[in-house]
Amino acid sequence: MATQRLWNSLSAQGMLHNKLRNLVQFTQKRHRVKTKWAATQPKLSATNLALQNFDAIYSMELGELWPSVRVSLLSERKYGALVNNFSCADTVTDLQSLGCVDFIASSSTGADQHTVNEGTCRDLTIASISPNVKCLVFPKGDISRFKPATLDSSGFLRYYLMDAASVLPVLALNVQKEESVLDLCAAPGGKTLALFQTQAARFIWANDLSGSRMSRLQRTLNSCLPHDLLSEDKLYITSFDGREWHELGENAFDKVLVDVPCTTDRHSLVEEDNNIFSRSRTKEKRNLPLCQTQLLLAGLQAVRKGGEVVYSTCTLSQLQNQCVVEQAVSLANQELGITAEIIDLQPFTTLFKDTFHFAPDLNVGVMVLPHLVANFGPIYFCKLRRLS
Repeated sequence: MATQRLWNSLSAQGMLHNKLRNLVQFTQKRHRVKTKWAATQPKLSATNLALQNFDAIYSMELGELWPSVRVSLLSERKYGALVNNFSCADTVTDLQSLGCVDFIASSSTGADQHTVNEGTCRDLTIASISPNVKCLVFPKGDISRFKPATLDSSGFLRYYLMDAASVLPVLALNVQKEESVLDLCAAPGGKTLALFQTQAARFIWANDLSGSRMSRLQRTLNSCLPHDLLSEDKLYITSFDGREWHELGENAFDKVLVDVPCTTDRHSLVEEDNNIFSRSRTKEKRNLPLCQTQLLLAGLQAVRKGGEVVYSTCTLSQLQNQCVVEQAVSLANQELGITAEIIDLQPFTTLFKDTFHFAPDLNVGVMVLPHLVANFGPIYFCKLRRLS
């Protein structure tokens, strides 16, 4: 009997438990405890805020191109392998055996077959610049991934993985033998490394305001370059605010690369860490166009008369791209007495159209649009020449 009473008691408790569980499941919404947001907890993630922002702005700026670009931005990007000329390994042959193509060499070869008029011949010579720079990519539609770069027998990285479109501003800069070059916003170092691969510059000054990013640049250069190129007569590394460059001297360089901080569209869509759309960086994001304009003005001050400046970003934003260039050119003339002309890079895009998908009909500069079969970019760049 005791056993039976215990069994009945346990059964009753079980039935009660089930009733309580069902009651909780069917409690009307007005009786539930509402979850409250903490004062410091954002209701939307930074990546979602970025997507909302881009949908609102780029759908107007890019029109019918935006849906395709949007899908591409949210998909895995393609990389290029920037070959390290200071490695003793036969990297090009090894990568070609995997089906990769050196997009620079193939574009230069194709340029020889183009018929051009006299007015564009000078600009088309851009195709043959920096013949030492080699960047291999998998062909359009091939989504194969590169393996992480390994060290050669001398301890140097055989190649450096980066967005292949990021090499284009360096090619457009057209560094010639014995020229001095300022990389005003150099970190994390991919473009600086590409400048060294030209094997043309007499001297490169690499600068960036961010100390942590400069550490990445130094690690990149140390892993790829021999010690003699890291000496101060070949390379000088500083961490100044590039906007104040005029205080260090003007008219000093033959070429200047101004790869400015921007909304870094791809990063903003996929990474919460260090996202420019986070609430803590709202003021910084709002001030980007002003900062970018000041940096380009500093670049125009730093370059000598007749020298050239390339401005570049990794955003689709007209406000950070074309508008910044036009504003800087106007302010340079009005406030600094510097006259600069914008160089037509459309022939340049023709040379690389088999590798990259360029935005059509840009009035100022050129831009690589992400595309599923060629998922590089976004990269915007514009070339200017200082006349006075």
